[in-house]
Amino acid sequence: MKKYIFLGIILAVVGLLGTTASAEHSWGTYHWARTENPFTLKLGDDVSSAWDSYLATASTKWTLSSVLDTTVVSGLTNPKRCRATLGRVEVCSSKYGKNGWLGLAQIWITGGTHIAQGVVKLNDTYFTTSRYNKPAWRNMVMCQEVGHTFGLDHQDEDFYNPNLGTCMDYTNNPARDDGAGDNQYPNAHDYEQLETIYAHLDSTTTVGASAPSRNAKALLEQLLENRLDWGRAVRQDRQGRDNVFVRDFGRGNKVLTHVFWVE
Repeated sequence: MKKYIFLGIILAVVGLLGTTASAEHSWGTYHWARTENPFTLKLGDDVSSAWDSYLATASTKWTLSSVLDTTVVSGLTNPKRCRATLGRVEVCSSKYGKNGWLGLAQIWITGGTHIAQGVVKLNDTYFTTSRYNKPAWRNMVMCQEVGHTFGLDHQDEDFYNPNLGTCMDYTNNPARDDGAGDNQYPNAHDYEQLETIYAHLDSTTTVGASAPSRNAKALLEQLLENRLDWGRAVRQDRQGRDNVFVRDFGRGNKVLTHVFWVE
């Protein structure tokens, strides 16, 4: 009950401020299949101790949504490989190399639109540098990549626009408050978009699933570790860099990768 009251206050305040941020930022029509709201999604803790508090904070902030809860549980994968687990999201941190990205999110789609599993990767090659080893950057990227695994997209992709007060916004300084708040956590528009994405219920569930269908088994075992594995680029950010990729396996089965490049 408390989280619904708190969310109502957030929505009222944002309405009074008259922000122009758009709530239309879903990642296609992709969503977790479930038979009731709110549903609980497990976030596997495959991160180092330097990231534990940021994962906990992201989980708490996203759980303010009226349609989903998240809970942090023990991880089930080697962070360097970051292999997905059916029915949940594995959140990993490791030194993935100087490949240009701070973080990425991947979701495995079955049946055309349903998310079956997901991973988040946080690249400590950059987060151990003075530029990015800051609480605001860690909060923002953790929050954003976890948000992608729910089916959310960005509200804005220009590093140099004023901050919109949401982690689902690109920025060159997530700690800066441009009037709408800093870019470390979700805002009311993110919660509104989740309500839209999860407005309908499904007859089956992919949340917490343990046995893949025969049709999806080969897809769910795919480990797409580098850019050559990600498939076809389908979108670019405002800087002209490919940031959304699709690896299509046919019959409604595919893997989508959302990449957060360094500025």
